[in-house]
Amino acid sequence: MAKNENRQHVINKCSECGKELRPICKNKKNNPERLELKRYCSNCRKHVVAKEKK
Repeated sequence: MAKNENRQHVINKCSECGKELRPICKNKKNNPERLELKRYCSNCRKHVVAKEKK
């Protein structure tokens, strides 16, 4: 099987409380900029914008 080297795991961080959320896969070739997704934060107990951690 061919190995896809473009996909990497990235960790998202809550923009309100700063907690690290579950890691997700991202294709670095198609999306070189940082991801901003709406994710559920169990610490804030609501959906917030999560930004990709450095």
